[in-house]
Amino acid sequence: MAQEDVFKKLVSHCKEYGFVFPSSEIYDGLGAVYDYGQNGVELKNNIKQYWWQSMVLLHDNIVGIDSAIFMHPTIWKASGHVDAFNDPLIDNRDSKKRYRADVLIEDQIAKYDEKINKEVAKAAKKYGEAFNEQEFRSTNARVLEHQAKRDALHERYTQAMNAGPDLNELRQIILDEEIVCPISGTKNWTEVRQFNLMFSTEMGSTADGAMKVYLRPETAQGIFVNYLNVQKTGRMKIPFGIAQIGKAFRNEIVARQFIFRMREFEQMEMQFFVKPGTELDWFKKWKEIRLRWHKALGFGDDHYRYHDHEKLAHYANAATDIEFLMPFGFKEVEGIHSRTNFDLSQHEKFSGKSIKYFDPEINESYTPYVIETSIGVDRMFLSVMSAAYCEEKLENGETRVVLKLPAALAPVKLAVMPLVKKDGLPEKAREIMNDLKFHFHCQYDEKDSIGKRYRRQDAIGTPYCVTVDHQTLEDNCVTLRNRDTMEQTRVPVAELNNIIADKVSITSLLKTLQ
Repeated sequence: MAQEDVFKKLVSHCKEYGFVFPSSEIYDGLGAVYDYGQNGVELKNNIKQYWWQSMVLLHDNIVGIDSAIFMHPTIWKASGHVDAFNDPLIDNRDSKKRYRADVLIEDQIAKYDEKINKEVAKAAKKYGEAFNEQEFRSTNARVLEHQAKRDALHERYTQAMNAGPDLNELRQIILDEEIVCPISGTKNWTEVRQFNLMFSTEMGSTADGAMKVYLRPETAQGIFVNYLNVQKTGRMKIPFGIAQIGKAFRNEIVARQFIFRMREFEQMEMQFFVKPGTELDWFKKWKEIRLRWHKALGFGDDHYRYHDHEKLAHYANAATDIEFLMPFGFKEVEGIHSRTNFDLSQHEKFSGKSIKYFDPEINESYTPYVIETSIGVDRMFLSVMSAAYCEEKLENGETRVVLKLPAALAPVKLAVMPLVKKDGLPEKAREIMNDLKFHFHCQYDEKDSIGKRYRRQDAIGTPYCVTVDHQTLEDNCVTLRNRDTMEQTRVPVAELNNIIADKVSITSLLKTLQ
């Protein structure tokens, strides 16, 4: 099945089974804004819990905060967001649609990659086991032609972006590559202009006395302006970190690919404060720690890769992304950046207040350097759903749709089902559920045949199902079904908690990180 079709099925599945809904749907929706349903919010909370505990429980030098969404507007002047937080936009005069110029060019680069991969796939099918991919890529005329065009475009694009960006050059690239508007199919483009991504509003009781403030475009600045408060009140010694989970807002013009790029989203960020000169060692260490966190979910090491930045942000001296293989290709889910001391120095300059750290070990004050790990909750959610979604052909010829979610992240850990709705079985099932619900999230299900109920739980990723039958009333044993293997075993009711609890707890995941 084409990956595009898989993605469409995933989006449909998210709505049908209560994971993600289009926001304000009864009013025809609001572009690039989504609501999380009853199962989606549980999965999302479990992802956040896994991240939070991996930071503040496993590291005795990392603590958390929750800073406000509204902050003093000068903060965004100091951070560079007022002057430099822009996207290069271009309009098509015929369709009246607006696009990000950089995205149009990146899509063109991706098309060259796609052409190369198609040639490789065709040859692999033709030659079978005798196929040498490396040799084919380095000798095939068509592949070399596409690769040359791709590399030339990539080089030109990189130079244009590093030069400010050079808006005239970006437009010229679009014209030279004959990139057309996806809607009108024409090349009737306007000039490229910069557009600031921050949402602004006014704070104050009167129009004359109102102050222009912004919805934060990132959560990091709330950590930076509070780092000294945390350090002093927590008696923290460098190196130490501050973690935060919170909403951020960006007025994305080209919001796309479901919840991958939205206007209202959630971030999990940790800023790690270190002694100047040690930052690149810590950068390397946090790269390894964060990749291990992702791989612990068990989706396969081949689903992840690092992407080191060629163009560094003005505040960074090293940066990499952890990319995940989505249905639409490898995409960034987390960024690790060595931000130097840019942010703290800027806030010291704009506020006029000293926020230097006094290091008792060397009896000296300095502005710490910062290593940032920043992960999008929504992108993480999408990566988990993408990897877990599976259509399986069964021995009887039927197909089942199953979410093979890590048990610790699954919205529902255990479904308790009476075989029939009579003979005291529902009462016994309720009794079992009422005992276990204090330990993990359970769901009671008595509607439809037992087979349909199993399929329903498979579709939301429930790792275990318990069936209460007439024999249960005699021997106090139930049938325990495993989601992934579909194996069924008889176990005593008294043993259920011991069998399931450890397998479905966040703790079981955290232990693999040690």
